[in-house]
Formats: sequence, C-alpha cells, structure tokens
Amino acid sequence: MKLTVVGGGSTYTPELIDGFARLRDTLPITELVLVDPAGERLGLVAGLARRIFARQGHPGRITATADLDAAVAGADAVLLQLRVGGQAAREKDETWPLECGCVGQETTGAGGLAKALRTVPVVLDIAERVRRAAPDAWIIDFTNPVGIVTRALLTAGHKAVGLCNVAIGLQRKFAALLGLAPAELHLDHVGLNHLTWELGVRRGGPGGEDLLPGLLAGHGEAVAADLRLPRAVLDGLGVVPSYYLRYYYQHDEVVRELRSKPSRAAEVAAMEQELLALYGDPALDEKPALLAKRGGAFYSEAAVDLAAALLGDGAGTPSPYQVVNTLNNGTLPFLPDDAVIEVQARVDATGTRPLPVPRLDPLYAGLIANVTAYEDLALDAALRGGRERVFKALLAHPLIGQFERAEALTDRLLAHNKEHLAWA
Repeated sequence: MKLTVVGGGSTYTPELIDGFARLRDTLPITELVLVDPAGERLGLVAGLARRIFARQGHPGRITATADLDAAVAGADAVLLQLRVGGQAAREKDETWPLECGCVGQETTGAGGLAKALRTVPVVLDIAERVRRAAPDAWIIDFTNPVGIVTRALLTAGHKAVGLCNVAIGLQRKFAALLGLAPAELHLDHVGLNHLTWELGVRRGGPGGEDLLPGLLAGHGEAVAADLRLPRAVLDGLGVVPSYYLRYYYQHDEVVRELRSKPSRAAEVAAMEQELLALYGDPALDEKPALLAKRGGAFYSEAAVDLAAALLGDGAGTPSPYQVVNTLNNGTLPFLPDDAVIEVQARVDATGTRPLPVPRLDPLYAGLIANVTAYEDLALDAALRGGRERVFKALLAHPLIGQFERAEALTDRLLAHNKEHLAWA
C-alpha cells in the first residue's frame, strides 16, 4: 500500500507517522511518501519519521521529495495537509479582521475566507495531478477550511473525503470522563466542519444508550472548561457544541481576548522552530511531548481509521462509522444535496454514506443553513475570483453581516493576500 502526504514537511507530520507506526496492522503501509517544497523542513521531518518507524519496527519505506507528480504516482491514498502562505499568512488572517471588530481566526469568519481563497485553487491543481497519476486514489483532505476545500474537490469530481479531528478529540475526552474505552462511544455528531454539535453520546453505536445527559450532569464543569464556554450554555442547550461555536456564542468576548494577547499563529511559529530543532536531533526517535501543544490531537488515529476503511473492507477499523466531511445528499433536508456536511457515516471502499440525522432544532439548523450559504459564496469566490464575490461572501457570513464592515474586510483581505490570488 502506497500513501502520499502532501505537506509532509509540516511539524504535524510526526504525529501522523506515530499513528501509522502504532496502527500498522490496521493500515499496512509499504511505502510512505512525504512531499513538500520546503526542502530543509522536509528533510528534518523525514529523518525523524524514519527513526520512528525503525523504533517501532515498522517495515514500510519512507521517502521524501519535492516532486509532486512522482510522489502521487501509483498512490492508493493521498492525504492533504498543506498551508498556503505558511504561518505568515495565518498571522495576517488572525490579525486584520480584528481591526474591523471581527474575530481573527484561520478557519472562521474573514480569516477563514482568506484561507479558502488561497487554498482552493492550489488543492484543485494537486487533485488534478493525482487524477492523472493515480486515478483510483482516494484524496483525504485535512487542509482547512475542510468543508469548503472538500466541497471544491467533490464538485470537481474527485474521490475525496474531508477529515477533522474535533469529533475524535471529543470522543476521547468523553471516554476518559466516563471511564470507558473510546471505541465504546458513538457520537451523534452533526453540522458543518468547525460548526458542529454532539446531540448524543451513545454506548455501543447508533441507537445505543445515550450517556449525554449523565455526562453533562456529572462532568458538565469539565466539559465546559475544555470548550471555554459557561456551564450554563451547555445546560441550556442540552448538547455539546464544538469549541469553534465559541466564536459565534461569545464573539465579542473572543475579540476582546484576541486583541489582548499575541496571535495563535505567533505562538505556533515559535513552537515550530523548537520542534524543528528537536526533529534535527539524530537521537530522537519518537514524537516529542511538545508536539501535543501544536494541535491536531488524535489526527493520526482518525486518518488511519479513515484510510483503512476506504482502502479495505473496514474490518480492521474499530467501527464502521466515522465522522467525515461528505456530500449532504438529503441527510439534512434543509440544505442542498451538494452541500458538504460533517456527520457520522458508514465508510468502506465504495465511499461514505451518512447515517440518518433526526430533525434538527431550528437553533442549529438556522446557523448551519446560514453558514452553508456563506460557504456557497466563498467557494464561488475561490473558483472565479473578483472583489464583488469576496464582498458578498463576507456580507453573508453570520459573524459579519454588515455592509460597511464587509467592505472594510474585503479591502484588507485583498491587500494582505495579493501575492496568493492571481486575479487580485
């Protein structure tokens, strides 16, 4: 089995490698190719990756290259984890929206739109090259904003599935609080990427006993603290929102917080320098503890389970059900079929089939519909360019929605991203 990681020079990659090594019986990789144009970073990451495989006795071969076409040729799956513009672009995404009183975040609001505009054309070019070199390969997208990027891929006819680590992270946390094994818990996870709610926490799979009321009653404070939301919010909703909902439920407070401290991008950039220095140590043969602070917890387990299900019969994965980003196709009847939603689905070699979702409360359905409309406009702007399309997408976003604010944000977005937008 050949698997290619595009963006293999990311400091995230050793987390992925560790999962591939530990879970080699689930995903028997014979060849792993890391591809990245940043040669020095790629060399450091690839060296550590080989040492991790060697320490854990993985027989697979790891190669590194800047040649994308060679890297994807004959691949069974291609995992995308790239960041167009690097941390420097992220730093801008997290700062200029604050000048207009809007949250500065790399996947949500105006910053998220900027990232989508930079990313979608690059990902589609990569996907076309995958289609030519490995027409049967699955594309697994971990590149943010996952929902918009996955929709671009699926609209263009690619064999693609979007992946996020929010659901698996919550599953692991809930299991620890309840004293259960993660595989025992099935989440009723519903929404869009970075806009989801856990409507149930079920023991044993779909339709199993719902442990969510007891979880909130017995561990509500711990769950709320982890999400940085007031306990009263969880008690009032009776569900668990993802931590990204804080940008909506406490927008103004978050803006004040972000204005008072260094950006997350600045923190990550400094952390990456430390990580790369560690990766260069020839004695290091496991992922360092510092990597846990980088983000992406349990990303490797989710990626292994998804790839294994897509490339086999699913028998080696803990559950036939996985949270993925995939086409709606009637799952949420208030959305168009070609919208991309994030829900539990049955995954196997034929693709993804979302599980039925009960009728959603208007409190959730309304916000999902609003953000889906924004994503429609965001994808149109990413594919066709133009100031007016960018403006309309910003005006449609529920965290913006004011004419003058959208105009100001449009000006800033274009000024900060001209080098990445061919049409600007």
